[in-house]
Amino acid sequence: MTAPLNNVFDNPLRRGICPGLSQPLPTGDGLLVRLLPIGTIALDAFAALCAAARAHGNGIIEVTARGSIQVRGLSADSGPRFADAIAALEIAEDGVPILCNPLAGLDPAETVDAAALAAVLRPVVAQQAYPGRLDPKVSIVIDGGGALNLARVHADIRLRAQLFDGDPVLRLSVGGDDATAFDLGAIATDDAAEAVSRLLLILAERSARARDIIVSEEACCLIDALPLARRVPKGNDASSVLRRSRDPIGLHALRDGRLAAGIGLAFGHADATALEQLLDAAAAAGARGLRASPGRSLLAIGLTSESAARFFAAAAQLGFVTRADDPRRHVIACAGAPLCASAHIAARTLAPRLAAAAASYLSEGVTIHLSGCAKGCAHPGAASLTVIGAPGHCGLVANGTAHDAPFASATLHELPAAIAAHLRERHAATEGNHV
Repeated sequence: MTAPLNNVFDNPLRRGICPGLSQPLPTGDGLLVRLLPIGTIALDAFAALCAAARAHGNGIIEVTARGSIQVRGLSADSGPRFADAIAALEIAEDGVPILCNPLAGLDPAETVDAAALAAVLRPVVAQQAYPGRLDPKVSIVIDGGGALNLARVHADIRLRAQLFDGDPVLRLSVGGDDATAFDLGAIATDDAAEAVSRLLLILAERSARARDIIVSEEACCLIDALPLARRVPKGNDASSVLRRSRDPIGLHALRDGRLAAGIGLAFGHADATALEQLLDAAAAAGARGLRASPGRSLLAIGLTSESAARFFAAAAQLGFVTRADDPRRHVIACAGAPLCASAHIAARTLAPRLAAAAASYLSEGVTIHLSGCAKGCAHPGAASLTVIGAPGHCGLVANGTAHDAPFASATLHELPAAIAAHLRERHAATEGNHV
C-alpha cells in the first residue's frame, strides 16, 4: 500500500522532480503524479484509474518515454483522495523505480523472468533504511531479455540477463544505458537483492547518481562493494553494443500463444474519456489487461490475430498511434503552456501541425523535440531538431538539446515552414552524401 499523501509544499524530503504517488510535483495545471505500473493492469482497474484522473485531476493521462503513467491536474485537496483510490487498486509501487521489460513474464524469448525478480527486489529496497538520502532520480532496470528490451533506458543500476556457459546470469552495470553503463561483472540471479542493496547504500551515502560516482571515483567503491560479482570475459558478451529493441507498436507473441497489441499515445498523452473508449475496444477484442511500455505506448494483452485487427482499427479511430511509420512518433512534445508554468508555447497544441509539416522528411532516426522552455524536460538528449519556446518566438537547434545555442529563430506562424525547410535541407544533404 502507498503511504498517505502529505502536504507536498511543506515536506522537505519529497522526491520533487520525480513525482511519486505520495509526493506529487507542482506544475502549471496543478499537481502531477507519476505511477510505475506493476505488470498487467486489468481493464477494470485501468478504468478506475481513468475515473480517478477525471474526478480528482483534469483527466489528462500520459505515458512517458520510460513507460510510466502520469496523471495531471490534481490539487492539494484532491491529491490524497486520488492517492487512496490508486493505492486500493494495487497497480503501482511508490519509491525507487524498478523498471522491467514491457512483456516481462509473458515473453517466450526472455532469459530471466524480470517481473519475478522485481517482485523479490521491491520489498528488499523498500525495507532498507539507507543512510542519508537517495537522489530522487535513482532508478533500477531489470532487463530479462526478449524482443522488447530496455537497452535504451538509462538507469543507475542495471541487471541484464544473459547466458554464460549455458546458464542464466545477470550482467550488472551502473550509470547509463545498455551501451554506456559501467560494467561491474556478472552475478547469479540469487545474488541480485544483495548486490542492489549494496549499490543503493553507496548512492545514498553520497547522495549521488551512479554516473557522478563513476566520473569522480572511477567506480572503485562500486566494484569493491560487490565481492559476489564474478567477471565474465567481454568476448562472451555484447554489452558494449546497443541492442535494438523491437518497436512496441504492432503485434508481439506471448508464451501462451496469444498476442500483445501495441499502440501509442500521440505525443504521449490522452484524455481519460478516450482511454476509456480504448478500454472498451480492448474488452471487445478479448484483452485481459493493458501494460504500459517505454516509447509512450500501451500493450493490450491476450488477443488473437483476428481480434487484434479489430482493436487496432478502433484505436486508430480514437486517434491513437497504430502504425510504426506514423509521423507523430517523430515529434517529442512537452506538456507546454498552459499545463506547465515554465512554458512559453502550447507545445502539444502545436505538435500535430508540426508533425504534418515535417512528414515528408521524417525518416528513421529523425526526431523533433518541441520544448516549451529551455529546460528540455521531455527529451534531455540530443534531437535532430529542437524547438525551444521563448517569449514571442522559438529557437531552433540542430542536432542538439534545449540547452544548446539556436542557429535560427521563428515566430509561431513561421514555425511549420521553418521546420520543413530545415529538414528538407538536411534530407538533401544526407542524400548527397550517399551519392
